[in-house]
Amino acid sequence: MPEQTYFEARERALLGARYDEVYRPQGEVRRALTRNALRCSEARFLQLMGPSVCRAPFCADSFYLLDETARPGKSPLYHAGTYYVQEASAAAPAPLLDVQPGQRVLDMCAAPGGKSAQLAGALGGRGLLVANEYDAARANILKSNLERMGVANAVVLNEAPARIAAALPGWFDRVLVDAPCSGEGMFRKDADMVKSWTERGPEYYVPIQREILLDAADMLRPGGRMLYSTCTFDREENEGNVEWLLKERPELHLAELPEDLYAGFSGGIGLAGCVRLFPHRLKGEG
Repeated sequence: MPEQTYFEARERALLGARYDEVYRPQGEVRRALTRNALRCSEARFLQLMGPSVCRAPFCADSFYLLDETARPGKSPLYHAGTYYVQEASAAAPAPLLDVQPGQRVLDMCAAPGGKSAQLAGALGGRGLLVANEYDAARANILKSNLERMGVANAVVLNEAPARIAAALPGWFDRVLVDAPCSGEGMFRKDADMVKSWTERGPEYYVPIQREILLDAADMLRPGGRMLYSTCTFDREENEGNVEWLLKERPELHLAELPEDLYAGFSGGIGLAGCVRLFPHRLKGEG
């Protein structure tokens, strides 16, 4: 079966009658920005940006850019670290960790740094952020972005997760695993992702994700919180991995998520405590 035909058949089996709604052709597409709390208050950000932005869902610091001709990466405000160019859906996971000043926080797969910057903003200069990226070139990009965003209490690592787990077992209050994945949520934005998916699909990524999740769980202190996210729709990469981890680490349990935050955006399927952000009502990626 051709890959794209397989993808549609799989999602139709999962969503049933909702498939045609969830995967209908997307209309308006907008870029989004995430305000950097370390550099700029909300009031000042809105004053600087004026009518060029409006609020995006899921994250209080996420805003859609209304001017389609704008080049936010060229703005002096970008280079000053006022904001990070980040999809609204990508800004959703980090706030759910409820990071508090003074905590020890790990971003396991941190490059290019948008979620790390959000975690650092929540720490407010207190505590410690460890931002790890296995790929050396991407680790350099991560370091550059955190410097631009004014993060002073971070350590950037270029390590295998297992080596960090061996050194720091049960050490972190919060752990974010935004894992490498097959990238199905980016199909609409980036046609090259379809080609990449045909070469390395879910069957390639699931074993990698499970190794990372085990190491991440072993670094979480008792009473801590871990969040797992991907930018793909495959069940095995998402709910399947969560179910597997709960069996492998029975001391973990699922936390409740604020369902009202995702009303109308999630597919309304899957495991309780898990949320899918399909792009049918988003203005960007899923």
